Order: sequence, then C-alpha cells, then structure tokens
Amino acid sequence: MDKVLQSCSGVSDRALVLIQLKGGNDGLNTVVPLNQYDQYMQLRPTIGLSNSGLTPLIQLDATLPIQDQVGINPAMTNFKALYDQGFASIVQGVGYQSMNQSHFKGTDLWLSGGGGSYDLNNLTSGWMGRALNAMYPDVYGAPTAEMPDPLGIQLGDPNTSLGFHTETEHQNAINLSGQDPAGFYSLIQTIGGAPLLNIPNSDYGAEIDFMMGVEQSINQYAQRITEVFNLGTNAASGYPTTSLAGQLKTVARMISGGCKTKIFLCQIGGFDTHTGQVVAGDTGTGSHANLLRGICDAVKKFMDDLQLLGLEDRVMTCTFSEFGRTAKENGSVGTDHGTLSPMLLFGKNVRAGVRGTNVNLFDLTNDSQLKNMQHDYRQVFASLLQDWLGANPYVLEEALFDQYEQVAVVDKAYTVHPDCYIGGAPTVFDPFQRPISITPNPARRSTELIYTHPGREGFRAQLTVHGMNGNIAQVRSTWVEPGRNVYPIDVMDMPTGMYVVRLENRANGMAEVVKLQVVR
Repeated sequence: MDKVLQSCSGVSDRALVLIQLKGGNDGLNTVVPLNQYDQYMQLRPTIGLSNSGLTPLIQLDATLPIQDQVGINPAMTNFKALYDQGFASIVQGVGYQSMNQSHFKGTDLWLSGGGGSYDLNNLTSGWMGRALNAMYPDVYGAPTAEMPDPLGIQLGDPNTSLGFHTETEHQNAINLSGQDPAGFYSLIQTIGGAPLLNIPNSDYGAEIDFMMGVEQSINQYAQRITEVFNLGTNAASGYPTTSLAGQLKTVARMISGGCKTKIFLCQIGGFDTHTGQVVAGDTGTGSHANLLRGICDAVKKFMDDLQLLGLEDRVMTCTFSEFGRTAKENGSVGTDHGTLSPMLLFGKNVRAGVRGTNVNLFDLTNDSQLKNMQHDYRQVFASLLQDWLGANPYVLEEALFDQYEQVAVVDKAYTVHPDCYIGGAPTVFDPFQRPISITPNPARRSTELIYTHPGREGFRAQLTVHGMNGNIAQVRSTWVEPGRNVYPIDVMDMPTGMYVVRLENRANGMAEVVKLQVVR
C-alpha cells in the first residue's frame, strides 16, 4: 500500500481501542450474505434474520457488487449510521488455519498472536505486550518523560489479559477493571507498607525486591491515571448504561485528559449463544441482537464524544472474538462453536467499506463449519500496528506478525509514512551488538552469560533467572569488572521452557535483560 502521510505530527498521540467479544460471536447473524439468502435461511430456518416482518435486517450498502451484498443485524442501526458516514468497516472471513474451537485456547491464540501450527500454539506472551515493548524499548514498566502512561490499559475484566503479557518481568499495562480510575488509585494506595531498608541477599530477598519495584511502578501509574482522569472530561451526554459504554466513556475521558496509552482493551461477554439466541417469530430481537446493539450504540456514542472533544483523529476501534458459530443452527434456537467471523472497525480514519467477499454457504465442512478463510486475524492487527500506530518492521517481527500480508483497514490519507515509524531498531536488540548475551542458547546442561561492561569502575550486581510465570529459578550476587565478564549458569535442574536472565546494578537499579531457552 502507498504510504502517503507526509507529516509525523500526531502519530505518537494515536491510540487503538480493542473490543473483545467473549464467547464466540455469531458472524452469520451479524453480517448476512444476501447473495446466498435462500441458502442462509435453509441453514437457519428458526434463527435466520428476516428480510421483512417486524424487525427486518438492514441492507448495508447497495453500491457493493452483487456477490458482496450484505445485510446486517437489525439491532445494528448505529453501525449503519457510522458506515454511511464513512466511519465503519467490515473485514470478512477472519480466522486462522486449523482454528481451535475451545473458548480458552481460542482466546489465548488470538491474544498471544498464535495459530493452529505447533510452533505458534503455546506462546506464553501476548502480541500486544511484545509489540508495545518493541515500540518503546526504554519503558520498563514505569513512567518515563516520553511515555508517562502505561502503554496498555485493560478495562472491564478483573483478570489480566494474556494479550499484555511480556517475556520479561516488567509489565507495561494496567488493569483498570470497574472503569473507576479514582477507585483504582484508592485500591493501589492500600498495597504494601513502608519500604524495607535492609533486603536479605537470598531468593526471599530477591522476591521482596522485585515486588517492591512492581509496587513503586504501580503507584506511579496510579497517580498518573488519576491525574489524567481528573483533567479529562466527556463532552457527549447520554452514554448507554452498559458495561462496554462505561469502559469507552472512561477511555474518552482519559484521552481528553492527556493520556498517551497506545492500546486500550475493552470487553463484553455473552456471545456463547448455544440457546435462546433469538426470539422465536421475531428473530431480529433476542440476546444476540441485544449484544450487537450494545456494541454499536456504545461505539457510536464514544465516537460522538471523541468528535465533540476534538479527538476523532486520534482513535481507531476494532472488535474481535475467539471464533464464530456454526453455519447451521442447532436444535436449541442457537448456534454452536464455529470458525470464521467478521471483524468490525470504527474510526474517522478507517478505510470504510467491506474488505473481502461473502462467506460461501454452499461449501461447508461435514459439521456445518465455514471454510475458506479470507483474512488471517494477524493481517488486521499488523495493519493496525503499522499503518495506524506507526510500528516499525521490527515491532511487527517481535509481535510475530511480520510474515502476514497486511489488510488495508486505515484510510490512505492517514496511513503512517515509514519515516514516521516508531520502535526500537533491531541493532539495539542484536545479541552481538548488545553488551549482554548468552551462549549456548538454547542450553541443555549449562550456559554462560557474557556481559561487557563499558565503564571504568566495577559494581556489585545481582544475577537473576526468571521463569515466564515470574518465579525466580536462580538468584545470586556477583561483581562486574570493567570489560568482559563471564558468568556460568547451570540449567540441569530447570524445566524446558523460556526464561529471562537479568543482570542488575545494585547501586542504581539499571539492568540488562536477555532471553534464555532451556531444552532437553
């Protein structure tokens, strides 16, 4: 795609809002292929959306080619309004190869940047966390002058999302469950007590030191979140009284208060519609319609708010769900776990329209699943990272999205020019250029940490090996001399997996971090 944005002004202020539809959204009753409407009704005689009657489906865009004509759920009137303004888009047939139809595993794959292949099936970090770390390599889980806010903020779910997990011990995201920044700050103030002055040089002491560092960072972020919330405002009135609307209302207020967070993750549940998906006799109503109405109404008010605040050029919003539903209805006025589903995108600067063509209802699997994926979800996220947030190629590589051809979802006039890309240069992370490295890596029995100290004076250091779950596998005090230092590490008793080795200067807290893979 041509990159036509000539000015870097405003790129660093952009934000991405992701809305996770938990449970597996029924894509066929969200976006109906009108060119196959009779086949659609054969597959869904009870729950299919009517072309007439009390609540008929909405024809989205009569200018589309016949084979691409779609109707949308009658509850999505505000989606239609945004689409007609050029502020909404649909990406058809989204998924990944060999889709997993488990809620838990499917969700993990979407959040980790994984897929059905063996090498991408068990990632322990999230694509958002990896991408944000690569975009801002100098932000180590604490505010900086460049980035005073957490790189990611999660709302609507008390459980921390895998999407923000990183491969190091620092976290660049905050969970703001409950949409109450002031309440969050009050909660944070109750953590811990007076800092310990004498930390023992032991595994126990290392754990205490680590937790105190985390607490300090959280307190700093808590103060900042409260500050931007209090400075911000909402210009639009009449937000729906739903959880999602409350989450988006908070996002708008925080951005208006100066928040520079890059990715906000919001959630709405209830999409596991095995039973009672529609109201018999009036299929445009029911639980699924209520959910879709809740999304569209909340997003419409959110976008109205951003426009009134003068922030509409700064935010892009995108929905995703762990899987779609079966093409054929079940016997309980509902649908079962499926495969492909559309993604919905919103924003003043979205590339409006429909990406892709209708799913093929005449070519299904033996268990009535949609086939022929058109877009891998990583293509969409890669485009949002690079074309909207300005992530450089190294960031896409770290997110594990560099091998996926991007989908044009950002308006060409607002696509980030390569000269404006953000992210750590690959040479910064090259183990042959950095002062720290590990060899051999992967390691089976033992390995060596090599650190070249450029200073003239030595310093007392702590060498720590962390597992991906944050547990400390090894810790010891050591001394760093000017020049080349070699530290043997015995991995015989460490389980197979990824680890993080950290060498910290005990005088100033500065640390070098490197990954270690243990294999058997």
